[in-house]
Amino acid sequence: MSTAQEVPTYPALVQELADRGLIGAWWRRVFEAVPRSRFVPADVWRQLPDRCEPVVGTDAWLALVNSDEPVVTQLDDGAEGGPGVATSSNSKPSMVARMLTLLEVQDGQRVLEIGTGTGYVSALLCERLGDDLVHSVELDPVVARQAADALAQSGYRPHLRIGDGEQPWSGLGPVDRLIATCALRYVPYALLRQVRPGGVVVAPLAREFWSGALVQLRVQGDGTAAGAFCGGATYMPMRAHRVPDLHDVQGKGRSRAAGLDPARLLDLGFALYAGARLPGVRLVHQNIPEGARVWVTRENGSGAMAASGEEVWQYGPGFLWEEIEQVWWEYEVAGRPGAEEFGLTVTGRGQQVWLGDPSDVIHPARE
Repeated sequence: MSTAQEVPTYPALVQELADRGLIGAWWRRVFEAVPRSRFVPADVWRQLPDRCEPVVGTDAWLALVNSDEPVVTQLDDGAEGGPGVATSSNSKPSMVARMLTLLEVQDGQRVLEIGTGTGYVSALLCERLGDDLVHSVELDPVVARQAADALAQSGYRPHLRIGDGEQPWSGLGPVDRLIATCALRYVPYALLRQVRPGGVVVAPLAREFWSGALVQLRVQGDGTAAGAFCGGATYMPMRAHRVPDLHDVQGKGRSRAAGLDPARLLDLGFALYAGARLPGVRLVHQNIPEGARVWVTRENGSGAMAASGEEVWQYGPGFLWEEIEQVWWEYEVAGRPGAEEFGLTVTGRGQQVWLGDPSDVIHPARE
Protein backbone atom coordinates (compact mmCIF):
# COMPACT_ATOMS: atom_id res chain seq x y z
CA MET A 1 0.00 0.00 0.00
CA SER A 2 1.41 3.38 -0.94
CA THR A 3 1.80 5.78 1.94
CA ALA A 4 1.14 8.59 -0.55
CA GLN A 5 -2.52 7.54 -0.53
CA GLU A 6 -2.80 8.13 3.20
CA VAL A 7 -1.89 11.84 3.02
CA PRO A 8 -5.40 13.29 2.43
CA THR A 9 -7.08 11.24 5.16
CA TYR A 10 -4.65 10.39 7.97
CA PRO A 11 -4.07 14.01 9.07
CA ALA A 12 -7.86 14.40 9.23
CA LEU A 13 -7.99 11.51 11.71
CA VAL A 14 -5.24 13.07 13.84
CA GLN A 15 -7.09 16.40 13.72
CA GLU A 16 -10.21 14.61 14.94
CA LEU A 17 -8.30 13.14 17.89
CA ALA A 18 -6.98 16.60 18.76
CA ASP A 19 -10.42 18.21 18.42
CA ARG A 20 -11.83 15.63 20.81
CA GLY A 21 -9.16 16.50 23.37
CA LEU A 22 -7.62 13.02 23.23
CA ILE A 23 -4.10 14.17 22.34
CA GLY A 24 -2.09 17.23 23.28
CA ALA A 25 0.59 18.94 21.24
CA TRP A 26 3.30 16.34 21.95
CA TRP A 27 1.22 13.33 20.99
CA ARG A 28 -0.26 15.12 17.99
CA ARG A 29 3.21 15.53 16.52
CA VAL A 30 3.92 11.87 17.25
CA PHE A 31 0.70 10.63 15.62
CA GLU A 32 1.35 12.81 12.57
CA ALA A 33 4.85 11.33 12.23
CA VAL A 34 3.67 7.69 12.42
CA PRO A 35 0.99 6.86 9.80
CA ARG A 36 -1.15 3.98 10.97
CA SER A 37 -1.15 2.44 7.49
CA ARG A 38 2.48 1.41 7.81
CA PHE A 39 1.48 -1.05 10.52
CA VAL A 40 -1.61 -2.60 8.94
CA PRO A 41 -1.12 -5.61 6.62
CA ALA A 42 -2.92 -5.98 3.32
CA ASP A 43 -5.27 -8.75 4.53
CA VAL A 44 -7.54 -7.40 7.25
CA TRP A 45 -11.11 -7.66 8.53
CA ARG A 46 -13.68 -5.28 9.92
CA GLN A 47 -15.17 -6.32 13.27
CA LEU A 48 -18.96 -6.54 13.08
CA PRO A 49 -21.22 -7.35 16.05
CA ASP A 50 -21.52 -11.02 15.08
CA ARG A 51 -18.56 -11.73 12.79
CA CYS A 52 -15.43 -10.44 11.09
CA GLU A 53 -15.91 -9.25 7.51
CA PRO A 54 -12.98 -9.32 5.04
CA VAL A 55 -11.98 -5.91 3.71
CA VAL A 56 -11.72 -6.10 -0.08
CA GLY A 57 -10.04 -3.52 -2.29
CA THR A 58 -7.59 -0.69 -1.73
CA ASP A 59 -10.27 1.98 -1.25
CA ALA A 60 -12.04 -0.02 1.45
CA TRP A 61 -8.68 -0.80 3.10
CA LEU A 62 -7.68 2.87 3.17
CA ALA A 63 -11.10 3.95 4.43
CA LEU A 64 -10.89 1.53 7.36
CA VAL A 65 -7.25 2.27 8.22
CA ASN A 66 -7.87 6.02 8.20
CA SER A 67 -10.99 5.75 10.37
CA ASP A 68 -11.36 5.63 14.12
CA GLU A 69 -12.16 1.91 14.03
CA PRO A 70 -10.16 -1.16 15.07
CA VAL A 71 -8.66 -3.18 12.23
CA VAL A 72 -8.64 -6.95 12.75
CA THR A 73 -5.31 -8.37 11.55
CA GLN A 74 -5.57 -12.03 12.60
CA LEU A 75 -8.30 -14.64 13.03
CA ASP A 76 -8.21 -17.80 15.15
CA ASP A 77 -4.60 -17.32 16.30
CA GLY A 78 -3.56 -17.66 12.67
CA ALA A 79 -5.00 -21.18 12.23
CA GLU A 80 -6.72 -22.16 8.99
CA GLY A 81 -10.38 -23.15 8.88
CA GLY A 82 -11.32 -21.75 12.29
CA PRO A 83 -14.59 -20.10 13.34
CA GLY A 84 -13.35 -16.64 12.35
CA VAL A 85 -12.78 -15.13 15.80
CA ALA A 86 -10.58 -12.03 15.93
CA THR A 87 -7.35 -12.70 17.84
CA SER A 88 -5.15 -9.74 16.92
CA SER A 89 -5.83 -6.21 15.75
CA ASN A 90 -4.65 -2.67 15.30
CA SER A 91 -6.66 -0.85 17.97
CA LYS A 92 -8.88 2.12 17.22
CA PRO A 93 -6.76 5.30 17.28
CA SER A 94 -8.91 7.08 19.86
CA MET A 95 -8.33 4.22 22.32
CA VAL A 96 -4.59 4.25 21.59
CA ALA A 97 -4.59 8.00 22.23
CA ARG A 98 -6.45 7.58 25.54
CA MET A 99 -4.06 4.92 26.77
CA LEU A 100 -0.91 6.79 25.77
CA THR A 101 -2.19 9.96 27.43
CA LEU A 102 -2.95 8.02 30.63
CA LEU A 103 0.56 6.55 30.53
CA GLU A 104 1.94 10.04 31.29
CA VAL A 105 5.36 9.36 29.78
CA GLN A 106 8.14 11.87 30.24
CA ASP A 107 11.43 12.30 28.42
CA GLY A 108 13.99 9.69 29.37
CA GLN A 109 11.51 7.16 30.79
CA ARG A 110 11.61 3.46 29.91
CA VAL A 111 8.39 1.79 28.80
CA LEU A 112 7.42 -1.88 28.66
CA GLU A 113 4.58 -2.81 26.30
CA ILE A 114 2.74 -6.12 26.73
CA GLY A 115 1.44 -7.21 23.33
CA THR A 116 3.40 -5.81 20.38
CA GLY A 117 0.62 -6.65 17.93
CA THR A 118 1.16 -4.78 14.68
CA GLY A 119 3.91 -2.62 16.19
CA TYR A 120 1.92 0.62 15.89
CA VAL A 121 1.98 1.53 19.59
CA SER A 122 5.67 0.64 19.78
CA ALA A 123 6.34 3.01 16.89
CA LEU A 124 4.43 5.83 18.57
CA LEU A 125 6.43 5.29 21.75
CA CYS A 126 9.70 5.18 19.80
CA GLU A 127 8.82 8.45 18.08
CA ARG A 128 8.07 10.02 21.47
CA LEU A 129 10.91 8.59 23.57
CA GLY A 130 13.54 7.08 21.27
CA ASP A 131 14.08 3.44 20.32
CA ASP A 132 16.32 2.47 23.22
CA LEU A 133 13.70 3.34 25.86
CA VAL A 134 10.93 1.16 24.35
CA HIS A 135 10.59 -2.56 25.14
CA SER A 136 7.79 -4.72 23.76
CA VAL A 137 6.93 -8.42 24.08
CA GLU A 138 4.64 -10.51 21.86
CA LEU A 139 3.62 -14.15 22.35
CA ASP A 140 2.74 -15.01 18.74
CA PRO A 141 5.96 -15.51 16.71
CA VAL A 142 4.30 -14.72 13.37
CA VAL A 143 2.72 -11.52 14.69
CA ALA A 144 6.02 -10.58 16.34
CA ARG A 145 7.99 -10.99 13.10
CA GLN A 146 5.48 -8.95 11.11
CA ALA A 147 5.67 -6.17 13.70
CA ALA A 148 9.47 -6.22 13.71
CA ASP A 149 9.50 -5.91 9.91
CA ALA A 150 7.00 -3.03 9.92
CA LEU A 151 8.94 -1.21 12.64
CA ALA A 152 12.27 -1.64 10.84
CA GLN A 153 10.82 -0.48 7.51
CA SER A 154 9.54 2.63 9.27
CA GLY A 155 12.94 3.31 10.84
CA TYR A 156 12.20 2.16 14.41
CA ARG A 157 14.20 -0.41 16.36
CA PRO A 158 12.78 -0.86 19.86
CA HIS A 159 13.82 -3.79 22.06
CA LEU A 160 11.54 -6.65 20.99
CA ARG A 161 11.06 -10.07 22.52
CA ILE A 162 8.95 -13.10 21.65
CA GLY A 163 7.50 -14.63 24.80
CA ASP A 164 4.79 -14.68 27.43
CA GLY A 165 3.99 -11.11 28.42
CA GLU A 166 2.67 -12.31 31.78
CA GLN A 167 6.20 -13.21 32.85
CA PRO A 168 8.83 -10.61 33.82
CA TRP A 169 11.41 -9.65 31.23
CA SER A 170 14.59 -11.16 32.65
CA GLY A 171 17.44 -8.69 32.90
CA LEU A 172 15.32 -5.69 31.95
CA GLY A 173 15.23 -4.18 35.42
CA PRO A 174 12.59 -1.71 36.60
CA VAL A 175 10.77 0.39 34.01
CA ASP A 176 8.98 3.70 34.48
CA ARG A 177 5.82 2.83 32.58
CA LEU A 178 3.97 -0.34 31.59
CA ILE A 179 1.18 -0.53 29.03
CA ALA A 180 -0.81 -3.64 28.12
CA THR A 181 -2.49 -3.73 24.72
CA CYS A 182 -4.36 -6.96 25.47
CA ALA A 183 -7.09 -7.42 28.05
CA LEU A 184 -6.12 -8.93 31.41
CA ARG A 185 -8.38 -10.78 33.83
CA TYR A 186 -6.09 -9.54 36.58
CA VAL A 187 -2.85 -7.58 36.79
CA PRO A 188 -0.08 -10.16 37.36
CA TYR A 189 1.87 -9.13 40.45
CA ALA A 190 5.11 -10.29 38.83
CA LEU A 191 4.58 -7.67 36.14
CA LEU A 192 3.81 -5.03 38.72
CA ARG A 193 7.17 -5.73 40.33
CA GLN A 194 8.80 -4.83 37.00
CA VAL A 195 7.67 -1.19 37.47
CA ARG A 196 9.57 1.17 39.75
CA PRO A 197 7.84 2.89 42.69
CA GLY A 198 6.08 5.94 41.35
CA GLY A 199 5.66 4.31 37.95
CA VAL A 200 2.40 4.05 36.04
CA VAL A 201 0.59 0.99 34.67
CA VAL A 202 -2.17 1.36 32.06
CA ALA A 203 -4.11 -1.76 31.12
CA PRO A 204 -7.52 -2.88 29.86
CA LEU A 205 -9.16 -5.40 32.18
CA ALA A 206 -11.96 -7.83 31.36
CA ARG A 207 -13.49 -9.90 34.14
CA GLU A 208 -16.39 -12.34 34.00
CA PHE A 209 -19.05 -9.66 34.60
CA TRP A 210 -17.23 -6.73 33.00
CA SER A 211 -17.66 -5.55 29.46
CA GLY A 212 -14.10 -4.22 29.60
CA ALA A 213 -12.57 -1.36 31.58
CA LEU A 214 -9.39 0.69 31.40
CA VAL A 215 -7.41 1.24 34.58
CA GLN A 216 -4.51 3.53 35.46
CA LEU A 217 -2.44 2.31 38.42
CA ARG A 218 0.37 4.01 40.31
CA VAL A 219 2.96 1.76 41.90
CA GLN A 220 3.60 2.45 45.58
CA GLY A 221 6.80 2.12 47.56
CA ASP A 222 5.58 -1.10 49.18
CA GLY A 223 5.15 -2.78 45.78
CA THR A 224 1.36 -2.47 45.66
CA ALA A 225 -0.48 -0.37 43.09
CA ALA A 226 -3.77 1.49 43.07
CA GLY A 227 -5.70 3.71 40.73
CA ALA A 228 -9.01 4.61 39.17
CA PHE A 229 -10.91 3.09 36.29
CA CYS A 230 -10.93 5.35 33.25
CA GLY A 231 -13.91 4.24 31.18
CA GLY A 232 -14.58 1.29 28.95
CA ALA A 233 -12.01 -0.50 26.83
CA THR A 234 -12.69 -3.59 24.74
CA TYR A 235 -9.51 -5.51 23.91
CA MET A 236 -8.77 -9.07 22.90
CA PRO A 237 -7.66 -11.02 25.98
CA MET A 238 -4.14 -12.15 26.65
CA ARG A 239 -4.13 -15.80 25.61
CA ALA A 240 -3.38 -17.04 29.12
CA HIS A 241 -6.30 -14.94 30.42
CA ARG A 242 -8.97 -16.27 28.10
CA VAL A 243 -11.98 -17.95 29.72
CA PRO A 244 -15.09 -19.52 28.17
CA ASP A 245 -18.03 -17.15 27.96
CA LEU A 246 -20.33 -19.22 30.17
CA HIS A 247 -20.33 -22.17 32.57
CA ASP A 248 -22.43 -25.27 31.94
CA VAL A 249 -25.84 -24.99 33.60
CA GLN A 250 -27.80 -27.74 35.33
CA GLY A 251 -31.43 -28.79 35.42
CA LYS A 252 -34.57 -27.68 33.65
CA GLY A 253 -35.48 -24.03 33.33
CA ARG A 254 -37.81 -22.32 35.82
CA SER A 255 -39.66 -19.22 34.66
CA ARG A 256 -40.63 -16.16 36.67
CA ALA A 257 -42.04 -12.75 35.87
CA ALA A 258 -39.86 -10.05 34.34
CA GLY A 259 -38.17 -7.80 36.86
CA LEU A 260 -35.01 -5.78 36.50
CA ASP A 261 -34.45 -4.72 32.88
CA PRO A 262 -31.31 -6.64 31.84
CA ALA A 263 -30.16 -3.67 29.75
CA ARG A 264 -29.28 -1.96 33.03
CA LEU A 265 -26.67 -4.63 33.76
CA LEU A 266 -24.57 -3.40 30.84
CA ASP A 267 -23.73 -0.06 32.46
CA LEU A 268 -19.99 -0.17 33.23
CA GLY A 269 -20.43 1.28 36.71
CA PHE A 270 -22.85 -1.48 37.65
CA ALA A 271 -20.68 -4.11 35.96
CA LEU A 272 -17.70 -3.09 38.12
CA TYR A 273 -19.82 -3.18 41.27
CA ALA A 274 -21.53 -6.48 40.45
CA GLY A 275 -18.26 -8.06 39.36
CA ALA A 276 -16.85 -7.37 42.80
CA ARG A 277 -19.98 -8.48 44.68
CA LEU A 278 -20.54 -11.61 42.57
CA PRO A 279 -17.06 -12.89 41.68
CA GLY A 280 -17.04 -15.75 39.20
CA VAL A 281 -20.47 -14.96 37.77
CA ARG A 282 -20.13 -14.70 34.01
CA LEU A 283 -22.30 -12.54 31.79
CA VAL A 284 -22.69 -12.32 28.03
CA HIS A 285 -25.24 -10.18 26.25
CA GLN A 286 -26.89 -9.49 22.92
CA ASN A 287 -28.43 -6.17 21.92
CA ILE A 288 -32.04 -6.53 20.75
CA PRO A 289 -34.55 -3.89 19.56
CA GLU A 290 -36.30 -3.92 22.94
CA GLY A 291 -33.04 -3.48 24.90
CA ALA A 292 -30.83 -6.44 25.73
CA ARG A 293 -30.79 -10.17 26.25
CA VAL A 294 -28.34 -11.48 28.84
CA TRP A 295 -27.14 -14.87 30.00
CA VAL A 296 -25.45 -15.25 33.38
CA THR A 297 -23.91 -18.40 34.87
CA ARG A 298 -21.95 -19.54 37.91
CA GLU A 299 -19.50 -22.40 38.31
CA ASN A 300 -21.94 -24.38 40.49
CA GLY A 301 -24.25 -24.85 37.49
CA SER A 302 -26.73 -22.09 38.25
CA GLY A 303 -27.73 -19.72 35.49
CA ALA A 304 -30.33 -17.29 34.21
CA MET A 305 -31.52 -15.86 30.92
CA ALA A 306 -33.40 -12.57 30.76
CA ALA A 307 -34.50 -10.25 27.96
CA SER A 308 -36.00 -6.78 28.16
CA GLY A 309 -39.76 -7.06 28.65
CA GLU A 310 -39.79 -10.87 28.86
CA GLU A 311 -40.02 -13.40 31.66
CA VAL A 312 -36.84 -14.66 33.30
CA TRP A 313 -35.63 -18.27 33.08
CA GLN A 314 -33.40 -19.69 35.82
CA TYR A 315 -31.47 -22.95 35.97
CA GLY A 316 -29.61 -25.05 38.48
CA PRO A 317 -29.26 -24.46 42.22
CA GLY A 318 -30.23 -21.19 43.87
CA PHE A 319 -31.78 -18.08 42.39
CA LEU A 320 -29.02 -16.28 40.51
CA TRP A 321 -31.25 -13.63 38.98
CA GLU A 322 -32.59 -12.62 42.39
CA GLU A 323 -28.99 -12.24 43.58
CA ILE A 324 -28.27 -9.95 40.65
CA GLU A 325 -31.39 -7.91 41.38
CA GLN A 326 -30.32 -7.55 45.02
CA VAL A 327 -26.92 -6.28 43.93
CA TRP A 328 -28.64 -3.84 41.56
CA TRP A 329 -30.70 -2.37 44.43
CA GLU A 330 -27.50 -2.00 46.48
CA TYR A 331 -25.98 -0.16 43.55
CA GLU A 332 -29.02 2.08 43.22
CA VAL A 333 -28.98 2.90 46.96
CA ALA A 334 -25.32 3.89 46.52
CA GLY A 335 -26.47 6.46 43.94
CA ARG A 336 -25.61 4.51 40.78
CA PRO A 337 -21.96 5.60 40.82
CA GLY A 338 -20.25 5.96 37.46
CA ALA A 339 -17.32 3.82 36.38
CA GLU A 340 -14.86 6.63 37.09
CA GLU A 341 -15.77 6.48 40.81
CA PHE A 342 -14.42 2.93 41.06
CA GLY A 343 -10.79 1.93 41.41
CA LEU A 344 -8.50 -1.06 41.77
CA THR A 345 -5.78 -2.04 44.22
CA VAL A 346 -3.28 -4.78 43.31
CA THR A 347 -1.11 -6.54 45.90
CA GLY A 348 0.78 -9.78 46.13
CA ARG A 349 -2.44 -11.38 47.42
CA GLY A 350 -4.60 -10.37 44.46
CA GLN A 351 -6.70 -7.39 43.45
CA GLN A 352 -9.69 -5.60 44.95
CA VAL A 353 -12.22 -3.18 43.50
CA TRP A 354 -13.13 -0.15 45.59
CA LEU A 355 -15.60 2.69 45.39
CA GLY A 356 -14.55 6.26 46.06
CA ASP A 357 -11.46 5.48 48.11
CA PRO A 358 -9.03 2.53 48.28
CA SER A 359 -10.14 1.91 51.86
CA ASP A 360 -13.75 1.30 50.75
CA VAL A 361 -13.29 -2.16 49.26
CA ILE A 362 -16.32 -3.84 47.70
CA HIS A 363 -16.47 -7.29 49.25
CA PRO A 364 -18.00 -10.41 47.66
CA ALA A 365 -21.57 -11.28 48.58
CA ARG A 366 -22.32 -14.60 50.20
CA GLU A 367 -23.98 -17.12 47.94
